Amino acid sequence: MARKSILVVDDEKSQREILEMILSGEGYDVTTASSGEAAMKFVADRHFDLVLTDLKMTGMSGLDLLKELTDFDKSIIVLLLTAHGTVDSAVDALRLGAFDYLQKPYDRDKLLDTISRALNKLSTLDAEIVSSSPEMDRVKKLILKIANSNSTVLIRGESGTGKELIARSIHNNSPRTDQVFQAVNCAAINENLLESELFGHEKGSFTGAVNEKKGLFEVADSGTLFLDEIGELDIALQAKILRALQEKQIRRVGGTKEINTDVRVVAATNRDLLAMSQEGRFREDLYYRLNVLSIELPALRERRSDIPILIDYFLGKHTRGTNRKVTIEPGARKLLENYNYPGNIRQLESAIERAILLCENNQITTEDLPPEMSQSSRPVSANDLFKLPAEGINFEDVERSLITQAMERTDNNITKSAKLLGLTFRTLQYRLEKFGYKKDADGTEEEES
Repeated sequence: MARKSILVVDDEKSQREILEMILSGEGYDVTTASSGEAAMKFVADRHFDLVLTDLKMTGMSGLDLLKELTDFDKSIIVLLLTAHGTVDSAVDALRLGAFDYLQKPYDRDKLLDTISRALNKLSTLDAEIVSSSPEMDRVKKLILKIANSNSTVLIRGESGTGKELIARSIHNNSPRTDQVFQAVNCAAINENLLESELFGHEKGSFTGAVNEKKGLFEVADSGTLFLDEIGELDIALQAKILRALQEKQIRRVGGTKEINTDVRVVAATNRDLLAMSQEGRFREDLYYRLNVLSIELPALRERRSDIPILIDYFLGKHTRGTNRKVTIEPGARKLLENYNYPGNIRQLESAIERAILLCENNQITTEDLPPEMSQSSRPVSANDLFKLPAEGINFEDVERSLITQAMERTDNNITKSAKLLGLTFRTLQYRLEKFGYKKDADGTEEEES
């Protein structure tokens, strides 16, 4: 197993050396930086599991570094070292996304325990979320950072990407883990019944209401409520959910009494809620209330290295307890690994479960796979996407166009654009400079006229 990597940032050489000695002695891969600016250069070049930074430094402060790190990659785990008298700033850092802070002079054992706690929680997520891809590694670190908060979370992703699993992981790693987790699919319940499902109703409030009933906001009190496919709510119900989030109170259908609730809401959608709000189909104020913290789940085709791992996981899951040892012939495995999965993880699991039921002699063949997979014998290639015209092209124009599209799609985020284009951060940065882009005052990228 690869050693966990830690970046130590402190403007005092003696402190860097002490921390490097302690952490290296515990088996960590340690890199040191003498300033926040130097730390950002290291982070741009390589991945770190954790950043340990002093709060008060000349030049860029630890708080400034935390903001830069979070803007660069929200999943980066940050621990702060703070001197007496700067605890208020450290508390501010927690609100900005730091995992924890330690006061100087720090206790060696407490330092190691805090680092171990952060990294062990990440290992726990490795067991909950079957993945080894860098894309999902970022998601797991983001879960770890936001779990301790009470703020609402919005999970975005295509259908079948595992949004409820992520919501459960947030709950399981939060202080509410011993309380109830309730989930409701807003698209699966008739809108006339959904209000009663969420807020409850009083006896006799409508035909069929023979008894009073608690809604999910009450049932999940002190716990977590997961609202899946929240983009399907009608406008009237959106207003009531907004009030519940703002006031921490609900009123049952047919009731007059306000009921206090302490619920953390995690919502999910496969739709563009911001675009819907601009079209008047989703309340803009509710969108911003939900989007306090957000997680973007990649489609399975964007994390292809996870497909073989998930195949084996689902094979084990659906044969467990059956005394069957099912294998997959190489040709069938190749089809499974190369398929593009428009239905994402849910589609992959369904295909494996189907194949286990249909296969003979405990071996899955191509005949046991769904027709759409057996008809797709190769992954999408560049030739499927781009056709070279007979008259040729100006390659630089094509490159500029693709980079511009990526930057527009990611709201000028270089890290996300680089991922879309299959480039490293530094390579894209070089090409942006080549095409005359410059950083504006807010740190976003815009093209010079």
